[in-house]
Amino acid sequence: MATNIDREKVRSSFHRQASDYDGHAVVQRRVAEKLIALLQEKEALPARLLDIGAGTGKLLAKLRELYPETLAVGADLALGMCRTASLGLAGKGVQLVNADAEQLPFATSSFDLVISTSTFQWLSSLDRTFAEVTRVLSPGGLFCFALFGERTLFELRDAYQTALNGGANRSHSFFSRDQVLTALQRALFTGPQASSQIEVELHPDVPELLRSLKRIGAGSAAPVTAKGLSHRRVMLEMMEVYRKKYAKDGAIPASYEVIYGLGRKQG
Repeated sequence: MATNIDREKVRSSFHRQASDYDGHAVVQRRVAEKLIALLQEKEALPARLLDIGAGTGKLLAKLRELYPETLAVGADLALGMCRTASLGLAGKGVQLVNADAEQLPFATSSFDLVISTSTFQWLSSLDRTFAEVTRVLSPGGLFCFALFGERTLFELRDAYQTALNGGANRSHSFFSRDQVLTALQRALFTGPQASSQIEVELHPDVPELLRSLKRIGAGSAAPVTAKGLSHRRVMLEMMEVYRKKYAKDGAIPASYEVIYGLGRKQG
């Protein structure tokens, strides 16, 4: 199970856009709030927690308020995100580490809660990361996460495919709910769960949507074609198709399928 994502491109994109991220990450904020509500439903009381893909540290700040005595650690692939989070979390007793989710620099059984939001869709494989999560969790520890699923940005991808008129589509593909659940089962989590919800973000036009994706470091989710006149033609056609097919009440919708996952390490 793998996606066609370039991890180095993701790393550099999020590194560059760290200072702009929070101003444009509307859906990501909603997802973080829902994940916190999910933790509260599970009555989680962690002594040691890890946030994978901690970004600018907004989720970690809320978790620090929720669990003031907890040892809290954040890890992110992008150094710029780690630096931004360190500034925002200064004096709050949170540790930030520049690290890859597929090679976590932590000892076995280091945490009793591992969380992540809006990150795992940028992985080439869920299996390697889920195996790492299993390793760093203590027996009985909780894994709680959210990622963007296969119907994310379907309007954009549909309009792009129409504009290509049979050409090769190199836009990013996302994991399905069934793939996420199967990956949890392969990693031998007990009581694995995966559910999905649709979140919709509205933009005044397609160029603004594309700019917003770029400003949160997610430009690699947008269509990519060869440069030059053919690129310009395809992009103009894509924007026209998108507007005609999906615009409503003067706004351009962008849908995100959010997959919420849960599992516990075997005790």
